[in-house]
Amino acid sequence: MEEVIGFLIAILIGCIMGLLGGGGSVLAVPIFVYILNIEAVIATGYSLFVVGAAALVGAYRYFQQGLVNLKIALIFGAPSLVMVYLTRAHIVPALPDPFFSLDYFILTKNAAIVVFFAVVMLFSSTIMIRKGAKLQEQNPVPKAVSTKELNIPILILNATLVGLIAGLVGAGGGFLIVPSLVFLARIPMKEAIATSLCIIAINSLLGFLGDWQNHDIDWTFLLPFTGFTIIGILLGTHFCKYVPAGKLKKYFGYMVLLIAFFIIYREFIY
Repeated sequence: MEEVIGFLIAILIGCIMGLLGGGGSVLAVPIFVYILNIEAVIATGYSLFVVGAAALVGAYRYFQQGLVNLKIALIFGAPSLVMVYLTRAHIVPALPDPFFSLDYFILTKNAAIVVFFAVVMLFSSTIMIRKGAKLQEQNPVPKAVSTKELNIPILILNATLVGLIAGLVGAGGGFLIVPSLVFLARIPMKEAIATSLCIIAINSLLGFLGDWQNHDIDWTFLLPFTGFTIIGILLGTHFCKYVPAGKLKKYFGYMVLLIAFFIIYREFIY
């Protein structure tokens, strides 16, 4: 029964990614950990594969529509994907277990990753709730910015931070990438969503390769789950033009906020 629920939610994960250009891992990791009872470290790795594969399909769909900005994807994606790979291959395996202990309190490595994920979710939900309306109200065709006009050091710093967070929590980083592309690279919302999926696909799949060498992968579960997520992202990219992305992002932000509080409750109170 748990797997059936998981696969149904996998379709929802894909739909959200197609509509928002990210957000899949926000649902994937809690599903893996709390519904399917997968260890947090393994769950974040699985999330990278699922989100990366689905994002690749979604990015291709948007590329066919001419919405992927390859120049911006390269500038932002290169430092980000390097950081994701290094984080999954070296930083995550090097984290101590237990991560922290004090008298009668012990924080395991798995719990620390989940808690950090919840903190990231709180931050991302705030962005989605506060910026959702602004993204929707943004002029659909902002003034074009040439490569020379871009603040390249800020973009690279932002991309590196996104890569670190994505690697630690098994997230594609779309909730950070989309606002960055809109407000720093100054590209239209639809183009930012499409370009975000391209960056997420590269980041997540390369990050998963860094994780693959450290864990055994249950492909009999992971491939079907990914398949259902791809079905969802095909639906999401199809209906994207009919749904106001800014309002959807705001409502999704409230759902992310609730999930974050649920994770904190499960780890510290339940």
